[in-house]
Amino acid sequence: MTDTFVSPYHGESLTNAHEIHDFMTGDLSKPHSMGTSIMGIQYDGGVVMGADSRTTTGAYIANRVSDKITPVHERIYCCRSGSAADTQAISDYVKNYLGQHSVELGDLPAVRTAAKLFQQLCYHNKGNLLAGIIVGGWDKKDGGSIYNVTLGGSLAKQPFAISGSGSGYIYGYCDANYRENMTREEARQFAINALSLAMARDGSSGGVIRLCIIDSAGVTREMIPGDQLPVFYEKA
Repeated sequence: MTDTFVSPYHGESLTNAHEIHDFMTGDLSKPHSMGTSIMGIQYDGGVVMGADSRTTTGAYIANRVSDKITPVHERIYCCRSGSAADTQAISDYVKNYLGQHSVELGDLPAVRTAAKLFQQLCYHNKGNLLAGIIVGGWDKKDGGSIYNVTLGGSLAKQPFAISGSGSGYIYGYCDANYRENMTREEARQFAINALSLAMARDGSSGGVIRLCIIDSAGVTREMIPGDQLPVFYEKA
């Protein structure tokens, strides 16, 4: 009996064991990509960072529970989208620079300093990197703030930012439901709802939702399992 495998890319049938092996090997040899859904929200007193947890290698899910929210200093975190290797390397560079900068200051660095470091690295290496970053955190001068660093290295300060392959599905929801000066719990629930919608529609997003809430009191990490996410179509 001949095995038949249908390619998800072009719909052709692969009827030879060697062809199936070559197809799967080709997928597995691709760079790890965080086709992803990430977001950051500023609320009255701090920020909420959120992300899904699916890392893909082509059509293969390499990691179901990856952590895309990375600390770069005590109260500054980033959400990573694009190439996993690229964004991990950039985060390590920024973490190193911020550590040195903090020693020179004798105090915690500003969130905008971290965002500018990410922007400089992404912009000056834009021909070699695939990295979209959302930077969020709390500092004494600006309080909670969110910055979006796009694939080409542009930098924008925003009240909320969304990025990744799943973000295209939730622009309407976010524009309709975001409000300024939300409470901590309102911002948290807004992030959960938006990411749940993105994960339900985007095949490259999934797994669990990871949250990071940053304010003057410190950092709170949270994980919401996939079976506890809101399911909006059941309300219809």
